[in-house]
Amino acid sequence: MILCNVTKNFGQKTVFDGLSYTFEEGKITAVLGESGVGKTTLLNIIAGLIPYGGTVDGREGVRPKRRENCSFLFQESTLLPNLTAEGNCKFVLPKSEWGKIGGMLARVGLSGRERAYPHELSGGEKRRVAIARAFLYPHDLLLMDEPFSSLDLALKRSLISLVYELWEEKRSTVVFVTHDVREAVLLSHRAVVLKEGTFFADIPINAPFPRDFLSPPPEEVQLTQALLK
Repeated sequence: MILCNVTKNFGQKTVFDGLSYTFEEGKITAVLGESGVGKTTLLNIIAGLIPYGGTVDGREGVRPKRRENCSFLFQESTLLPNLTAEGNCKFVLPKSEWGKIGGMLARVGLSGRERAYPHELSGGEKRRVAIARAFLYPHDLLLMDEPFSSLDLALKRSLISLVYELWEEKRSTVVFVTHDVREAVLLSHRAVVLKEGTFFADIPINAPFPRDFLSPPPEEVQLTQALLK
């Protein structure tokens, strides 16, 4: 996926002014940076949800169209409140593929909770439904915005492993935004640091998977240093 001279302004504020980058196909790239630097805006541009200057994979963004075959895991679980866990997954699939849902909900640890509504689910359970739905949606590009935020440490560790397992089966291109260096080094093949509208650092994470939450790759220090500069 190629970004070429991407520009974006909100009123007088310039977020991007000629941002160019090539995301590796079939790999997971983490995007880090301070709050307000434009991480979520970048995902919205890639998804074709907001207008922008320049091109993304050759697509101009003056009148953007929602990118096809792109799944988006938002920071909030954004479940439809009037649908059950199963219903939220059905919503993104043709009826001919509904048979996949039970197995996916079991994979994310929700066996027996298929008919629960969002208000009956814990925060962690809602996040599991959102992950299941994101991976069920037909896609070759997955965008994730702070996918593990507001989760306790044990659940975060479990879901990072789960997301990697689900990705490994499909090997789609993934771009995920996080403020957590540990999340980045445990899940990504590369980590980039966004600062002042450009990618200030681009760090490959070479450790083999699965990675140990308690013994993260040495690139964690390098990535932390890049964020603090």
